[in-house]
Amino acid sequence: MFSRRVAVVRAVHAQSSQHQVLEVQYGETKAQAINYPPLTGAAAPGDHVLINTMAEELQLGSGGYHFVLANLAALEHTSQGSGHIMKLRYTPQQIRVLAAEEEASPHHALLAEVDSVAGMPVIVAELHSMLAPFCLALKAKKPALRLAYLMTDGGALPAFFSNTVRVLKERQIICGVITAGHAFGGDLEAVNIYSGLLAARHVLAADVTVVCMGPGVAGTGTPFGFSGMEVADNLNRTYSLEGRPIVLPRLSFADRRRRHQGISHHTLTVLSRGALVPVDVPLPVLAAEENELLTRQLTAAGLDSKHHIFWYDDLTLAPLAAEQHLCRTMGRSLPDDPAFFLAAVAAAEHVSLLTEN
Repeated sequence: MFSRRVAVVRAVHAQSSQHQVLEVQYGETKAQAINYPPLTGAAAPGDHVLINTMAEELQLGSGGYHFVLANLAALEHTSQGSGHIMKLRYTPQQIRVLAAEEEASPHHALLAEVDSVAGMPVIVAELHSMLAPFCLALKAKKPALRLAYLMTDGGALPAFFSNTVRVLKERQIICGVITAGHAFGGDLEAVNIYSGLLAARHVLAADVTVVCMGPGVAGTGTPFGFSGMEVADNLNRTYSLEGRPIVLPRLSFADRRRRHQGISHHTLTVLSRGALVPVDVPLPVLAAEENELLTRQLTAAGLDSKHHIFWYDDLTLAPLAAEQHLCRTMGRSLPDDPAFFLAAVAAAEHVSLLTEN
């Protein structure tokens, strides 16, 4: 069950056609709430809104906002969308979308025929905070590349929630967003990751695709109980569609949790237990002591014999330095955790060597 309250909108601090940041008040409490106009209609000061307060009560990170369930000032709302595929199925918020694959879609005929992404490099990442560093580094090296983002439903479900996606699209760093599974709000909707990859290649004409969840992760401190296990499935899916599966490893020497130091246990588990096919693992050459730890971890997990390991030296964070507002992870910046961001640069270097444009 979720907690809910009726609140009054006091101010609108930011808005677009798809996203509003509201200041709301209930009783003596003032708080921030996210409203998605495509779902609930736009809200204005003075409106009474029904809000879900659970995430704030749990003091979650990226999800720590109230969310508007309904605008009581405009309860009657008729969907203006199209399509017959439902996302958030069998919930009070279920919505209709026009999936790229369905018969009413202009892309149906194409997607009914294709079954391969024809060697397209596919970067599979665990964290949404990996998206911007990789894209910025790759576009700095290969500006002409068409780079697509395939958003899974492992984190935030609305693409509207991501400020990173909004900026990358506005600046044409990515050519389009595909939201797969129950994620929604992309330029294209897809029923699953397979058809999302095919749409990236054949509808968006992407040279490279990044697959990762939206903001937010779930972890339990157990070997398999974390949302990033989807990385293994997405590597396997890429391989099955004849793509080039490339993992973006999660590295850190700043995380205080021992299981995330060096190569995170998340990446080690994905590659040793979840990935059923050999994949490319690009890594940055770091200081001697740090590289010794990475090498020991790779060997202990058997990854040096199971996968294709690539080391890249003389990497620089310069392409990211001017974009530090887009380059943060777990509250840490480039100087705080350089290894995390150098992993993204190494992946970009690897992909740049595989592409012609």
